[in-house]
Amino acid sequence: MLDGETVWPFDKAAWSEKTSECRKPLKGQENVPDFTAAHYRESAGCCQKKMTTCLSRKANIDMVATRQHMCSDHLLLREESRGDLRKSGSSTTAAFVLAAEMAEPIRVLVTGAAGQIAYSLLYGIAKGDVFGKDQPLSLLLLDITPMLPVLEGVVMELQDCALPLLREVIPTDKEEVAFKDLDAAILVGSMPRREGMERKDLLKANVAIFKSQGEALNKYSKKTVKVLVVGNPANTNCLIAAKSAPSIPKENFSCLTRLDHNRACSQVAMRCGVGANNVKNVIIWGNHSSTQYPDVHHCMVNVQGKDVPAFDAIKDDAWLKGDFISTVQQRGAAVIKARKLSSAMSAAKAICDHMREIWTGTPEGEFISMGIYSTGNSYGVPEDLVYSFPVSIKDKTWKIVDGLAINDFSRAKMDATAAELVEERDTALSFLGV
Repeated sequence: MLDGETVWPFDKAAWSEKTSECRKPLKGQENVPDFTAAHYRESAGCCQKKMTTCLSRKANIDMVATRQHMCSDHLLLREESRGDLRKSGSSTTAAFVLAAEMAEPIRVLVTGAAGQIAYSLLYGIAKGDVFGKDQPLSLLLLDITPMLPVLEGVVMELQDCALPLLREVIPTDKEEVAFKDLDAAILVGSMPRREGMERKDLLKANVAIFKSQGEALNKYSKKTVKVLVVGNPANTNCLIAAKSAPSIPKENFSCLTRLDHNRACSQVAMRCGVGANNVKNVIIWGNHSSTQYPDVHHCMVNVQGKDVPAFDAIKDDAWLKGDFISTVQQRGAAVIKARKLSSAMSAAKAICDHMREIWTGTPEGEFISMGIYSTGNSYGVPEDLVYSFPVSIKDKTWKIVDGLAINDFSRAKMDATAAELVEERDTALSFLGV
């Protein structure tokens, strides 16, 4: 490759050439700004991240574009290529394109992929709403054999979206294919409760499904895989999957209570006449069921630019301790009654919220709700459950928010939902044979 040659789009082969040149700036340009000097000094792997930062600022593009070359011929930009960057739409667009070219695709599994929740979910994942606008991905779509013709239609639609981050789509009914080398697994598929089915029969059917999928995670997936269980009963299904994957840390497993969390935020926001983004620190305690406890004792509402406790903003304790709780608890049933189908669009949005915050973290001073392994918690919840707690997330690791005051009203609600989970767990484990 010759100095001065313009290369656009990014040439991956060039990335591996002459990396030793990265470690020093060009002659006469030793005093360039820090982000560029570091860019030249670091190894090729570090340069990838720093290049994204560098190119995300228009001023930096202008400066870098005039240099003779950039990071050991990784991207050779001169005045001619500066025009190419601007033709791409904006400096931010150019940065995303470049970063996506450089990043390795992650492998993301969605089970129950021919179902209605997945149909609402897959587009958001594939276009970058979850794992980042600069993160390419491969989608693995698992469903049962009779659903494969439907799944082919889903694949065609994803292809027809022409999404730049979506590198490949792999439909399958085989766990050894679906769970191979996963970075993230979203387990949506489960046995639904049918008319006349006893609760123990529902648990037994789902124990078999999630035992098998846990074993597949254990055998085929990366040990760093992040697993979100959506299929109901989500908490206990998550526990079974985690117990069936002993080589993967239990901290990597969580179940979805973000839909309940979002429902609670929305109810508070509507009551206060503000947007849902002005409500923070709602908590869902316990099971994703009608015993869950939506708690707003620590919730803050931004009213006219000032954070106000939810009880002060709403000024209706009877509603907050009565109809608010029952509305959130029964919201799924209300949706089914109204549309004759279970929640799909809102469930997909909640899945995106949950996984995005695992990947990117929660804002400072804020927490969200997710079902996680209860062992070692400070709230008196029985151990060896998957129970929904308030958590903050940093570096893809959750931490239970400790030290929140729990009054007698909350304690009773938290204990009631824990009791249901203990019963579910014991029944499920009897089927699992452990």
